[in-house]
Amino acid sequence: MAVATTGTSWSDFLAEGRAARIALICLGLWLNAADSLVTTTIMPTIGRQLGGYALFSWATAAYGVGAILSGATAARLSSRTGLRRAMVIAGLLTAAGCAVSALAPNMIVLVAGRWLQGLGAGWIVGACYAAVGAMFPARHLARIFGVMTSVWGVATVLGPLVGAAFAEGDHWRAMFWAFAVQCLAFIVAAVWLLPEDVPTPGHRTPWGQLGLVLLGVGLLGAADLVTHVWAAAGLCLASVAIFIAAVRLPGRGEGGLFPRAAGDLSTAIGAAYLSYFAMMAAATGFSVYGPALLQKLFGFSPLSAGYAAGLESVGWSVAALAVAGRGERWHGPMIRLGALCVVVALAVLAVAMRTGPVAVILAAATVLGAGFGLSSGFTGRRVIAAAEGAEREVASAGINGVRQVGGAAGACLAGIIANLLGMSAGVTTAAAQASAVWLFALAVPVAIVGAVGAWRVAEARFA
Repeated sequence: MAVATTGTSWSDFLAEGRAARIALICLGLWLNAADSLVTTTIMPTIGRQLGGYALFSWATAAYGVGAILSGATAARLSSRTGLRRAMVIAGLLTAAGCAVSALAPNMIVLVAGRWLQGLGAGWIVGACYAAVGAMFPARHLARIFGVMTSVWGVATVLGPLVGAAFAEGDHWRAMFWAFAVQCLAFIVAAVWLLPEDVPTPGHRTPWGQLGLVLLGVGLLGAADLVTHVWAAAGLCLASVAIFIAAVRLPGRGEGGLFPRAAGDLSTAIGAAYLSYFAMMAAATGFSVYGPALLQKLFGFSPLSAGYAAGLESVGWSVAALAVAGRGERWHGPMIRLGALCVVVALAVLAVAMRTGPVAVILAAATVLGAGFGLSSGFTGRRVIAAAEGAEREVASAGINGVRQVGGAAGACLAGIIANLLGMSAGVTTAAAQASAVWLFALAVPVAIVGAVGAWRVAEARFA
């Protein structure tokens, strides 16, 4: 029998105190989304003031490594401490990381602060996803995922502007203090809005899975930092293989980091995790290299190139909100349509990114984001619906961890492809033209793998 056959109204969605809890979740997601976008804008100013251009990429890599590690263990933290305590711990850690970054006298200290921020932010986002599985009824899941997605769209529009405002007068330290204050507001809101929940003690710590996750994070961080292309490729592929092993390693009873079905591609959860990972990995190349290619090949300014790349997030948000209220019979078709949009958009970018026309590139970027918006919320709903009661929070929080690993792996692989084509020596015209084709052409097969997973999710039936 299918789960929930009708849509719901916005008034029902926001009733019974849910509006305030949704606002809390959105604030948590904003802390991660806006921090990433704002920091990217101000990093040139930070590098200039701290004299740390040699460690420039480390600040971004450290944040990503911390976020991946905490994203994989967020459900564990929530179950062991209770959801409210988990959010408080994560908020305090993020605020501490912001303070370290704000006070940093040199780039090494800044990198340490960014790692703490990433660790805390990953736990915040993971706890927010766990809250969705724990506090919202099944009929609202697609809509709540749509609202969560819209936060990234807002951050895409405001992030570069906020970053530019702080960078303009060399006030980047004030930006980190501003985020620290927002973290404290998140903590107060979590204590005020969330009930005192009971931790779930007694489960054995899954040391095997934890060890594999730590090893995978370490290899992925090393891949971001080494300069030899083939060494980076080997480290990146090894890290992905180790993450897969961590997911497939069975946890002890209900105490694993991932739901027990995560490693079984014949299940809705396993197929959904494959879809999230592969499609995120395929699309990340545009986020990483799209702005640089638009600047070099079509004369975009840095700000306009950033907003052009941001069309992906805008398409994601608009599509997610447009279909969020659809009933059960629409979920399968929307998941399939979303996967198809991602594959087609990447194929179009492989053809158009080198020579244009620009309008086609911008349209493809929007469709790329719309593909995620159409499918992600309904896919997440089916992940939670397929999980057994005790594993709902683990399955929900696992979505963010799988996405982050997919994005990090995609960024690593995109960097390897671009460097092989000459980008390591600078963004020359020849390197940009070659990368404009192969970054996206080689992403299409990866996206097709994700689409196969999406098709399996769309066909899933629940008893």
